[in-house]
Amino acid sequence: QVQLVESGGGLVQPGGSLRLSCAASGFTLDYYAIGWFRQAPGKEREGVSCISSSDGSTYYADSVKGRFTISRDNAKNTVYLQMNSLKPEDTAVYYCATDTLPAVVAGTTRYWGQGTQVTVSA
Repeated sequence: QVQLVESGGGLVQPGGSLRLSCAASGFTLDYYAIGWFRQAPGKEREGVSCISSSDGSTYYADSVKGRFTISRDNAKNTVYLQMNSLKPEDTAVYYCATDTLPAVVAGTTRYWGQGTQVTVSA
């Protein structure tokens, strides 16, 4: 019974920072990859970042590269997304999802969290 629970969203001013958390249960991160996705009203879901289960390699969308950092703590079975220099266009519901790395990279993950709202506004 795979379960993912996101937390850490909120309202922040442009240029500010937030750290999102994704707590996993029903599996361990040792054998799964975790991806962060986001969806804004009226827009398609887009991939933000992911981290592999094997060697911890990370991947980022061009829109967030240099501003966001993904990390994992396997002992706590938790993945984090540190978001710095936030922009209004980062406003969206952020979801974490898990599957094999190829599925996460392709956006075809099987298991999703409920999402957490991030709003960037003055």
